[in-house]
Amino acid sequence: MTVVQKTPFTATVLGLPRVGPRRELKRATEAYWAGKIDADQLHAVARELRTAQLTELQAAGLDSIPVGTFSYYDQVLDTALLLGALPPRVAGIADPLDRYFAAARGNAGSDLEAGVEPLEMTKWFDTNYHYLVPEIGEDTAFSLNPEKLLHEVQEALELGVSARPVVVGPITFLKLAKATGGAALDRLAELVPLYRDLLGRLAAAGVSWVQIDEPVLVTDLTADEIALVRSTYTELTAPTERPAILVATYFGHSDGALTALADTDIEGVALDFTSGTDVSDVASVPALASKLLVAGVVDGRNVWRADLDKSLATLGTLLGSAGSVAVSTSCSLLHVPYTLAVETDLDDALRSWLAFGNEKVAEVRLLATGLTEGPDAIGAELAEARAALASRQADPRLNDGQVRARLAALGPDAVKRAPAEERRVLQQDRLQLPTLPTTTIGSYPQTSAIRVARAELRKGQIDEAEYVRRMRAEVADVVALQEQLGLDVLVHGEPERNDMVQYFAEQLDGFAATELGWVQSYGTRCVRPPILFGDVTRRTPMTVEWITYAQSLTDKPVKGMLTGPVTILAWSFVRDDQPLGDSARQVALAIRDETVDLQAAGIRIIQVDEPALRELLPLREADQRAYLDWSVQSFRLATSGVSDATQVHTHLCYSEFGEVIDAIAGLDADVTSIEAARSRMEVLDDLNAAGFDLGVGPGVYDIHSPRVPSVEEITTSLRAALKAVPAERLWVNPDCGLKTRGQAEVEASLRNMVAAAAAVR
Repeated sequence: MTVVQKTPFTATVLGLPRVGPRRELKRATEAYWAGKIDADQLHAVARELRTAQLTELQAAGLDSIPVGTFSYYDQVLDTALLLGALPPRVAGIADPLDRYFAAARGNAGSDLEAGVEPLEMTKWFDTNYHYLVPEIGEDTAFSLNPEKLLHEVQEALELGVSARPVVVGPITFLKLAKATGGAALDRLAELVPLYRDLLGRLAAAGVSWVQIDEPVLVTDLTADEIALVRSTYTELTAPTERPAILVATYFGHSDGALTALADTDIEGVALDFTSGTDVSDVASVPALASKLLVAGVVDGRNVWRADLDKSLATLGTLLGSAGSVAVSTSCSLLHVPYTLAVETDLDDALRSWLAFGNEKVAEVRLLATGLTEGPDAIGAELAEARAALASRQADPRLNDGQVRARLAALGPDAVKRAPAEERRVLQQDRLQLPTLPTTTIGSYPQTSAIRVARAELRKGQIDEAEYVRRMRAEVADVVALQEQLGLDVLVHGEPERNDMVQYFAEQLDGFAATELGWVQSYGTRCVRPPILFGDVTRRTPMTVEWITYAQSLTDKPVKGMLTGPVTILAWSFVRDDQPLGDSARQVALAIRDETVDLQAAGIRIIQVDEPALRELLPLREADQRAYLDWSVQSFRLATSGVSDATQVHTHLCYSEFGEVIDAIAGLDADVTSIEAARSRMEVLDDLNAAGFDLGVGPGVYDIHSPRVPSVEEITTSLRAALKAVPAERLWVNPDCGLKTRGQAEVEASLRNMVAAAAAVR
């Protein structure tokens, strides 16, 4: 019989980033895809990153360290692999790693075989991380494949690390999946025995604690679903030969599910005290008095330094309601940069207000020491934290009287335009576009020449004038390509932009950019979210010179390309000292000024992208209306300064849109381009059900896959779209921007798209 010690621990984090502090895994993975390194070399890079990370966390004083949160692409995809639930269409790929990547991103196929379509991708709760949506078919035969997890556990144990393996829980996995032939949750009874088997395998490997992530428990659940929580964890805790079970919830409060969990024999529960959970929630569940409470008092999603005094007070109160208390981050550190230590360009005041991943680990350890040994044991650190908080509150950049007065003076007309049908007539008369006009979303491939020029500018090897000259040459090439392909509405390709949010944040007062603050968005796609720390103002026009240059090269309309206020906030680390809606209005005012300047410069179409509209939707229905009200109003504030003859576009992608369809209509954009290829145009039915009567461009091919869609495939998608949208309102475009794709596949895909549009016309 396996005897496993289940001693409570005191300091941990719920998960770890995996791309590497300098994106080492990204580069290695993309080199593997390109055939430049083999699988053994890729695995070696991954092992080196894991080893360094585990060693550092142990040295930092954590006495329980998460293992198994490493992934080559996505943790939900890893769970599908663990449970034998990869889609059947990848089963014929012999190599396991290539099979995994085909499910994640598809593949291009060959002259003899069609390419494989990837799994659908959408947002992980209300974060900017994307996960792969599992497909559960009627013929899906679940089976346990624990080799990856067991390997990483053994690797950690050999390092002497107090490893706590982490897996996505069965309820969350099924709630996030898409199923045919019934609800995915109906298959729960098939998964529970696999999780029991996994627990036994982990116990045999010498694991004392296992973390089962159930973030779906912070969403609105029915009484039947809460009953499934109780029955599932009653069954999982029944075996005696298993590790202690810690069920982790995060991104909100777990309400009735917390009571259901506490009624079972799980040994611990992790709660997020930065996103809605309160000490009173714990006090109201007496069964927690015999369990380990892992208190997420250090925010794992934002970059602000913790208020250590407030956190210690919370922890002290919790001691009276739980059997024992451990200090933790609120969620995985996947959502924040690795370390503040490398950020040498931040001003000293701002720097003192911040904590990235390593600094949050230090805060967790400090708070655990303060909890067990008393506040005097961390007196110097408490004083330093108090000084930083006081400095932030007194900084004048956080309160710009001029921008606040301007917002206060705005009347209701600031968010109004004429009715859509009146605008449509004026715009068509001005633009003279064909039926089914073709366009792209904004960005074109970031070529090696662009990356070289950007690096040389950063190193001081070329000056700004030479950089601008090179970027203008790239713009000219992109415009010429679009003319050659026969697109109807052009873009300038965005070569000068490092990122669709960071580019604007660097030109707006109130934001700061990082040097190495990389955060994984999906797969190998990483972003550096700006830090919104103060009131927002636009110093000078940000895009006008680039767009007007592109327009000077063609008679066809070139879209002005801007990022909307909600997306700028969603993809930044935002202020936590004022309501998010207040920050959105400040950003909207800056974008409004830019749209007015673009129109004055002769630009006839302006696109204000809001791909993150669904992303920020609160997880609880009771909180959603207030968010949708201010998010829609901020977009309309940003876009209602132009005339009715100027066509306003927006773009939304990679989210489940059903819950925000009314808000999409409320944006009142003349044309909305929207992700639809991976979800097979299902969004159009939602739009029709909401009475949507504006222009719409459902994506006709998926840009996150290297596949080149055929003319026939795109034609089929367009004909399906025409069943839901009349031709006079239908646009033809890819799902998203083309920045991450290769030049050859972009040209081939767009050529086929234009040919398909012509055929359907």
